[in-house]
Amino acid sequence: MDFELRILGSSSATPSANRHHTAQVLTIDNQYHLIDCGEGTQMQLMQYKIKHQRICNIYISHLHGDHYFGLAGLLSTMHLQGRHTPLYLFGPPGLIEILSLQFKYSGTNLCFPLIFQELDTTSHKKIYENKQITVYTIPMEHRVPCCGFLFREKQKARPLIKEKLPPNLTPPQLVGLKWGEDVTDEQGNVLVYNRDVTMEPKRSRSYAYCSDSRYKPELLPYVRYVDLLYHEATFTDDLRERANYTFHSTARQAAELAAAAEVRRLLIGHFSVRYKDLTPLLTEAQEVFPQTDLATEGSILCIRE
Repeated sequence: MDFELRILGSSSATPSANRHHTAQVLTIDNQYHLIDCGEGTQMQLMQYKIKHQRICNIYISHLHGDHYFGLAGLLSTMHLQGRHTPLYLFGPPGLIEILSLQFKYSGTNLCFPLIFQELDTTSHKKIYENKQITVYTIPMEHRVPCCGFLFREKQKARPLIKEKLPPNLTPPQLVGLKWGEDVTDEQGNVLVYNRDVTMEPKRSRSYAYCSDSRYKPELLPYVRYVDLLYHEATFTDDLRERANYTFHSTARQAAELAAAAEVRRLLIGHFSVRYKDLTPLLTEAQEVFPQTDLATEGSILCIRE
C-alpha cells in the first residue's frame, strides 16, 4: 500500500520565485490527503500531475493565508469540473464561515457534498478513520488557533504460513488467525496457536505534520517514534529570539525535537523568503539530527513498510 508524501509548497508568509506557499499531498492506498492549501496549490497540483478530483480529505492547520488562501479556488475548480463525490474538510473555527461568505457573493453552490469538521486545535483528538489509517490533531502554539496532524496506519494482518495450516479450518477461523487469535473449540481449548501458523505483520507506518509553532517540547508524546516528522523551520538559530517572538521555530529546534522523539526521518519546511539558499538551514538541522531533509517543491518521500 502506498504511503507517500509529495511537497507542493514550503514558503512562509510570502511566496518567492521558486517557492510556493505551504501544501502537501499524502498518498495512502491510492487516496490523496491534502495538507494545507496555500495560494497556488491547484497550480502545483497540475504541475505535478496530481488529479485534484481524487483528493478525499483536506486538512487546514490554521487561518494564516499562506496555509489556506488556495482553498476557495481549488473547491471552485472541483465544482466547475463536475465533482460529485463527497469531500471531507477539517479546519479551525472560522474556516467554514470564510468559505460560505466567498461562495455567497460569487453565487457558487457546490455540486458536491462538502463535509466540514471544525477542529479543537488545543487538544490531541482522533478526527478521521477508515480501514487503513487513523488521523489525529496535534496542538501547536501559534499566534492564531493552530494544529498539526498525525497519520497512523492501522495494525496489519499477520500473514498465514499455508504449509503449517491444518486442514478444514473455516474462513472465520482463518480470519481470526490473521488478526492474532488462536483457534479454540467450544470449551475454550486451543486447537491451533496463532504463533505457530502466522508470521509477524508488516510494520505500520506514520507521518506527523507539525505546522507553524514555537518550539514546543510538549509535542514529544504525540510524535515519538514516527517514521517521518515534518516540522516548520522558518529561521536559522541565530534568529531564535525572532522565531520565538513570531511563534515560529528554528531549524536547530526542529532537529532537537526530532532527536528527542527518536523519529526515523525529519523534514523541515516553511522557510523564510530571506533564505535564497536553504543550505544553512539543512546544515544546522543535520548537526543535531543527521536524518534531515528539506521540504523542497516537487520532492517525494516514500515511507516504507
